[in-house]
Amino acid sequence: MDRLDTLDDATAAAAFRRLVRHLRHRTDAQNVDLMGLAGFCRNCLSDWVEEAGGLDKASARETIYGMPQAEWKAKYQTEATPEQLARMDESVAKNPAY
Repeated sequence: MDRLDTLDDATAAAAFRRLVRHLRHRTDAQNVDLMGLAGFCRNCLSDWVEEAGGLDKASARETIYGMPQAEWKAKYQTEATPEQLARMDESVAKNPAY
């Protein structure tokens, strides 16, 4: 049994909200860098929220970004370098298929 499955929903939800708020604060952490290091990013989280909660894509993205995704991108997203994209591709290849 995975101990993660023993967490009550309130604890899991509180930890998730803290993670999302942390990512909202750390706008310097680019999605491409998160993907390159951990194989997931804000978009992944919003996709998981969309799937789990039955939200539409735009609503799920706004839930994670704290604003419309297009607004966040205009304010904070930088152009990805070839090196960042290569790290991302290498990292994503390690992800399990769920």
